[in-house]
Amino acid sequence: MEKPHLPILIITGRPAAGKSEVIDFLKKADPAERLERFHIGSFEELDDFVYVWETFEIDDILTRYGKPRIWTDEKYWFNDPFIWNLYIERINLEYRKKLARNPSYHDTMTMLIEFARGGDKGIEEALGHLHEEVLRRASLMYIRVSYEESVRKNRRRARKGEEDSILYHSLPDEKMDFYYRTNDWEKLESKDPAFIDVKGRRIPYAVFENEPEKTLDPLLIGKELEKVTAKLWSLRR
Repeated sequence: MEKPHLPILIITGRPAAGKSEVIDFLKKADPAERLERFHIGSFEELDDFVYVWETFEIDDILTRYGKPRIWTDEKYWFNDPFIWNLYIERINLEYRKKLARNPSYHDTMTMLIEFARGGDKGIEEALGHLHEEVLRRASLMYIRVSYEESVRKNRRRARKGEEDSILYHSLPDEKMDFYYRTNDWEKLESKDPAFIDVKGRRIPYAVFENEPEKTLDPLLIGKELEKVTAKLWSLRR
């Protein structure tokens, strides 16, 4: 029997594109309306920023005890680009543990998976590291903003003392430029208007247009999100 909700929704885009704001909107939505309008059931989220911040904290602990740092230098630049794939593997691990504990998880639950990627193959590579158990259930929403808008919003959201916050973390401009000035979304969407091929699976996708900005206004978020999830729901059926 078909479940009335999307089992997995991957949410990606540039930093500060509006990903976390959309999730915050969904958290505050009436559950019945959320299911009817957006095909999102009761949900949990896996955001790889949690693992990014954990990496910094672990390296700082090692430094405090005179041990060599593993993944970052003292200014939190990554030593090895494989770390981005490791974060996706962490998402795989957490998701599969949930399924192992509850094989009927998706009878009632939607899983939201959030990450930002830049570079010539950043999004493609991240998707390629997702486990089959994720891919076979996944739909994808890309939140589109320009690099310049991403930088503007990244600066705006910074709050001193809340650097570890999902909603209020922020990157220095030089890291935005190095890691995120380019991304590969346009290349991915140019191949097909509705699906992205990942390891032989066709993942339905839709774009949340967030420039001009919609994610400051719940009414505008709801209108755009309803359009996006309606497309995804149609493509999955």
